[in-house]
Amino acid sequence: MTGSKLGRSGLKVSPICLGTMMFGGPADEATSARIVAKAREAGINFIDSADAYNGGNAEQVVGRAISNNRDSWVLATKLANQMGDDPNRGGLSRRWVLQAADESLRRLGTDYIDIYYLHKEDHATPLEETVRAMGELIRAGKVRYFGVSNYRAWRVAEICNICDRLGIDRPVASQPYYNAMNRMPEVEHFPACGYYGLGIDRPVASQPYYNAMNRMPEVEHFPACGYYGLGIVAYSPLARGVLTGKYRVDAAPDKDTRAGRNDKRMMQTEWRPESLRLAQEIRQHAEAKGITAGQFAVSWVLNSSFVSAVIAGPRTEEQWDDYLKALDYRFTTEDEALINRLVANERGRGETTRQRARTRDLRSPLWPNRATGAATR
Repeated sequence: MTGSKLGRSGLKVSPICLGTMMFGGPADEATSARIVAKAREAGINFIDSADAYNGGNAEQVVGRAISNNRDSWVLATKLANQMGDDPNRGGLSRRWVLQAADESLRRLGTDYIDIYYLHKEDHATPLEETVRAMGELIRAGKVRYFGVSNYRAWRVAEICNICDRLGIDRPVASQPYYNAMNRMPEVEHFPACGYYGLGIDRPVASQPYYNAMNRMPEVEHFPACGYYGLGIVAYSPLARGVLTGKYRVDAAPDKDTRAGRNDKRMMQTEWRPESLRLAQEIRQHAEAKGITAGQFAVSWVLNSSFVSAVIAGPRTEEQWDDYLKALDYRFTTEDEALINRLVANERGRGETTRQRARTRDLRSPLWPNRATGAATR
């Protein structure tokens, strides 16, 4: 599995990116190491972390797990969240961007980061200050590319314009929250990222929250990324576990789950009776197709033509094995119609940029365009 191009850059990544939010916390180091080994055996070359994951423990676990074949991995990590009580240990000031990069490099045990994401917007720091700092890291060889996560479309556009004006490489990727319950990025953000390439000489990636319950990225984020040429690396394809169908309206959640632990973010967003009922409909449809609801949810995200990769963050080896099987499922128009019926995007219709979605062989090195046979990202 040699992967697909990320945005307009020449960087190739596997369609599933190993998320490590559980590493060094709910997933102990031994389990995490086994998951990393399984990922490599399956041909996965893309791994994602962040300085704030479990207080920096995740980066340390990742660094040790990939130390024997570091150069075979596309290693991504993120900064912006507060790291301690010092007010300057967080945000996106030039001071913290440069310091945070050095600290992540030490924890990861490497001398370069392939993709360095701005984890969230920092409204207290001018964008130009942050962009200049990222440019310094790239020129110093500490960072190969940079990307954005949880950014609004107009901020992506402004970053690209600043990069062009200053002669700094644009970001290559955007990381939005995107799933079948949040489709807003499809309408604006994805196309804008595509236009600007978020590839070479720009940010090359965007990391949105996107899954079958959260289609908000379809409205703004996807069009913006499409316009600017950023690759989409979507996170939370399972809507924090809801789309696995393991939760029911009429039953208390198991204690060994995010809902059972009363995860604050989940309780504020996905934990709604209508979402749980919707997930059960998706589960029934998936099981009729011979796959799990989790595999269906991951496959749905990957079927968007704007999505370069999806971040799947397992807590157990069994969860990781389930995610990988999504690569073997060929998404159909019937599947797409189901989600459009259950979860319209924020413009009230499901087609938008999902019209460009295509059935593709996720195990192949590059995904061919069905009409021309030419290789596409």
